[in-house]
Amino acid sequence: MPLIEAVSLTKSYRGVPAIDSLSFSYPPGGIYGIIGHNGAGKTTLLKCICGLITPTSGTVRVNGIDVTTDAGAVKGVLGYLPEESRLYETMTVWDYLAFFGECYGIDRKTVRERSVQLMGDLALDPGTKRLGEFSKGMKRKVALARSLIHDPGILVYDEATSGLDPMTSRYIMEFLRRLKDNGKTVVMSAHNLYQVEALCSRVMILRRGRVIAEGTMPELREQFGSVRYSVHFSLPTGTGPDVIGDAVLDDGGYVVDAKDISTLNRVTESVSSAGGEVARITSHYPSLEEMLVQIEEQGTPT
Repeated sequence: MPLIEAVSLTKSYRGVPAIDSLSFSYPPGGIYGIIGHNGAGKTTLLKCICGLITPTSGTVRVNGIDVTTDAGAVKGVLGYLPEESRLYETMTVWDYLAFFGECYGIDRKTVRERSVQLMGDLALDPGTKRLGEFSKGMKRKVALARSLIHDPGILVYDEATSGLDPMTSRYIMEFLRRLKDNGKTVVMSAHNLYQVEALCSRVMILRRGRVIAEGTMPELREQFGSVRYSVHFSLPTGTGPDVIGDAVLDDGGYVVDAKDISTLNRVTESVSSAGGEVARITSHYPSLEEMLVQIEEQGTPT
């Protein structure tokens, strides 16, 4: 049974769909990425999953709960992190987490134990400072702790590392990986496509509110184009790279790209015929960034 399932999910504003007839399902225990350019519908979709906005039509069920009819129950089984970490800045971390623990009906002893555990897990030593005194990275970690204080099984994160320095961003990504390893299910949007490639079990690509592609990274790479090759080689002194074609200088030698195996074979044969030597051959799969560029330039991949 899917943990999260949407069927023909649509949300329109003044007759214009922000998300348009989306259908998908996520089993438990993975990290699921949602990407697309600004305005693609990512945040709207995440808010529909959380029950923060009501769909215009269609359904979305979370842990068997129909979000459209029982949004309150959904909030008890998931943790949500919006793109901006808006905190109560006059509070300390401990008061802030205690407040949200009380909102979820958790006793004070359990909230304190979880707060201490989360501060340790997130490598955050807040002392007695108020939240308004924290750096942006520290505030983001506190917002993550707040999303986990009621120990939800499902986490919905909108740009979890938005605007953070590389070290803090990397730490949070590793933290999300540990959450998945501990049985949590994470649905996340991100502009950092490298993080999505590295973390996500499956990736959904949105464009103007519609699903353009969805699958594992190997499935998406196959859909958007097969592997390409780069041949790095050297040539005898006095031999120009024009004998190979579109070769360019590369660290004292030359490199030329081959889009398929037959081109690769022709290049290596040409290098050998010219008296050269192939140093190495590297492979390159289309990245998520290249996929998004292709979508914008050409539309849906064939």
